[in-house]
Amino acid sequence: MNTLTPSEYLPEKSADTTRFTRNFRAEKFDFWSFFFSGLTGAATWLIVAILATILLNIGINGWSAISWHFVSTIPKKDFFDANTTGVLPMIVGTSIRVIVMTIFVIPVGVITAIYLTEYAANTSLLTRIIRAAVNNLAGVPSIVFGLFGLGFFINFVGKNLDKILHNTDAVWGQPALVWASLTLAVMTLPVVIVATEESLKAIPAGLREASLALGATKLQTILRVVLPQALPGILTGGILAVSRAAGEVAPILFTGVAYYMASLPSHLSDQFMDLGYHVFVLSTQSPNIEQTRPILYATVLVLLILTFALNLVAVLIRSNIRKKMRSMH
Repeated sequence: MNTLTPSEYLPEKSADTTRFTRNFRAEKFDFWSFFFSGLTGAATWLIVAILATILLNIGINGWSAISWHFVSTIPKKDFFDANTTGVLPMIVGTSIRVIVMTIFVIPVGVITAIYLTEYAANTSLLTRIIRAAVNNLAGVPSIVFGLFGLGFFINFVGKNLDKILHNTDAVWGQPALVWASLTLAVMTLPVVIVATEESLKAIPAGLREASLALGATKLQTILRVVLPQALPGILTGGILAVSRAAGEVAPILFTGVAYYMASLPSHLSDQFMDLGYHVFVLSTQSPNIEQTRPILYATVLVLLILTFALNLVAVLIRSNIRKKMRSMH
C-alpha cells in the first residue's frame, strides 16, 4: 500500500497563482488613498467629538440644577433665582407650538410633493416656478419668517378675522400660539416637501403600473399604494422639521412668544412662553450671570431632552410602520 507524504497532500501552485502573488507583493503603497481615507475618518470623528463635548458640557452643568420642582413649577416674574424658578410654561408652550406646527406642515408638504411628483410635468413653467420657490424658501433667514408672520398672519389675517367675527378686542389680531406655529410651518415646509418627494421617487414605477392595470384610478393608486410605501420617508421629513423648529427663536419673537405668563396657554389665540426664548432671556437680561448660569444650563438641557423626546416618538411611529409593512410582504 502506497503512502503519501504530507507535502504531497498540498495542491501544486499554478503559474497564474504564483504570478498574482508576486504582483500583489510588488504593488506599491497608495499613499494618497490612505491619506484621504484617514482624513475623512478624522473629520467624522471630529464631528462626533464636538457633539459629545457639547452634550457632556450641557449635561454636567445642567443636571445638578434639574429637579421635579424645576420642571413642574410656574415661575414668578423674577425667574433668575435658582431656588424658586421653574420651566413648566416653557415646556408646555414649546411642545404645543411644535405639535400644532406639525399638524399644519405635514399635510401641506405632502400634498405639494404629491403634485410635483405624480401630476406636474417636469418641463412645465409652473413646476419650475414651484421648485424654485421651494429652494429659495429653504435659504431664507429665520428672522425674515418672523417678520412675514407678523405682517401676514397677525396684521392681515388676524385683524381681518377680528373684523369678520366682530370682536371688540383683538383676539386674533395679536401675537398668538397659532400664528407662531403657522410661521414655523412655513419655515419648515421645504424640509417636508423635499423629504416626501425623495420618498415618492423611491417607490418603483412597477407598483403604480400594476395598480393601474388592475383598474385602480390614479388617485386610488396614490392613496392606497404609493403613500403607504412612502410613509416612513414622510415621517423622516416630519422628524427633520420638528428638530429644526423646536429650537428656533427668531420666527416666534414677533408672532406669539411672551416674556412672562402666570398661567399656561389654553387657546390657540393665547400667547405662550418658550424654552428657546427663555434661554435668550436668561443669557441677556440676568442681573447676575453667575447666579443664573445653572438655570441657563438646566433650561438648555430640558430643551434638548424635549427635542429628543419629540423625535423619539416620531422615530418609534416610523419604526412601527416599517415593521407592519415588512410583515405584509
